[in-house]
Order: sequence, then C-alpha cells, then structure tokens
Amino acid sequence: MLKNEMIKSDKVSVIIPTYNEKENITRIIPKISEVFKKNKINGCIIISDDNSPDGTGKLADNLSKKYPLKVIHRTKNRGYGNSIIDGFKKAKEINSKIVITMDCDFSHNPNIIPKLIKSLNSGADVSIGSRRVEGGKIVGWSLWRHFCSAGAGSFSKIMLGLKAKDVTSGFRAYKIKVLKNIPFENIKSNGYSFLEELLYMVQMKDYKIKEVPIVFFDRTNGESKLSKKEIVKFFLTILRLRFTRRSNIIKK
Repeated sequence: MLKNEMIKSDKVSVIIPTYNEKENITRIIPKISEVFKKNKINGCIIISDDNSPDGTGKLADNLSKKYPLKVIHRTKNRGYGNSIIDGFKKAKEINSKIVITMDCDFSHNPNIIPKLIKSLNSGADVSIGSRRVEGGKIVGWSLWRHFCSAGAGSFSKIMLGLKAKDVTSGFRAYKIKVLKNIPFENIKSNGYSFLEELLYMVQMKDYKIKEVPIVFFDRTNGESKLSKKEIVKFFLTILRLRFTRRSNIIKK
C-alpha cells in the first residue's frame, strides 16, 4: 500500500466492462472498495454490463447497495469499446477527475490502482499498467498467446509509431482532461482493438504517457473474451489507422 499522502482526494472512477462475470464480480467489487478505503481514495466503481445472460448486471445492482458502485445496463451497441465509452460518459457525469479501466477477472490486480493514480499525480496524463516494462510480466499464457501478443505489439509500433511498450493493456488511468479532448465519435473499432485506437489518439494529441509495471495473471474463472476474430480485427485496425489521414482521426 502506498502512503496515504501520495493519493489526492480528487474523484476517481474505476470502469469495469462485464459480460458473464458472475464468478468474479462478487469478489472484485469488495476488493476495489477495500483499496479505496486503505488508500483514502474518493472512488466510485462503474460496472458497464453488456446485458449478461448469467445475471452479472443484477448481481452488480445488489452490490451497489453496499459498495460505492454505479451500474450501466447496456442492451444495444454491445462490445468492449462501446462499453468503455459508456463508462467514460458516466464518469464525466459524476465529475470524476481520474478514470481507470480494468478487467473483472483479477488479471489486473486492484492493489495497483494507487500506483496508477500516483503516476498521474507525478505528471503523466495517461498511465498504463504495463506487462512489457521492467518489473512487469505475464503469468499463465501459452507460448502461442505470447507469440501473438508480441507480434501484435511489434506490428502496431512499426505501423503506427506507438511509443508505449504495452499497447494492448486495458489497465489504464486517464486524467479527465484527456477523455474530454478525444473525439470518440471517430473511433471505429469496438473490440479489444479499441485500446490500440484510443492509445493512438492519445499519442497524436501529445499527452504524456507513462507505464507502471504489473504482473498480469491469466483468468482462472469465466471465459476469455479474446477470440481469433478479435485478433484479426486488431491487425485490420492497425492497417486502417496507418492509411487514414491523421487529421481525419483526431478532428472533432
């Protein structure tokens, strides 16, 4: 745990997109709430649920009676990217100054939240929980998953000039000014390639990006949402961004 004086009391929202996460949501919400309390963070959790048939949304509603939690029930425009964008909108509505995105399956350790906030307080505009910097690592992946991830990262850096070492990490913290200045209506991707497209926009806007090392644990409960189709979309998104005029990407 970081020293309490390192954490500012500005409103912090933690956005978690969910789809069929009933096995994880009842554990992750109390854990994040505990991190808020221990570090004196003025925090709120935002669950953005894609109409999960397993009842994740209803479980979240019940948890909101006990924890600092708001629930978004999405019934259309479903998908990871749109789910995150709806979470951003809610975070703005409740006057958040810092917005964090993370997964529900404990692949992202809630104890890293204070470190991401500290990174923003130290001058970054966006902080990435990174598996690719010194001190970061991945636990539980197959050799094939490592190969695909490394290839995707290298390809995006070559084609788009992305400077971050971990371009696909969904564990990120943003200052609200960044989100207010990103033209989300121009983002075309909706799956996990949304992360890469958003990072590309952030870099083109010349915001300062820092990476905080994390240990990433592959999920043990529930099913992975990363399909072969999403991997193909990732590479197609890189090509689309590469051959689109930059002014058309970042203009509002």
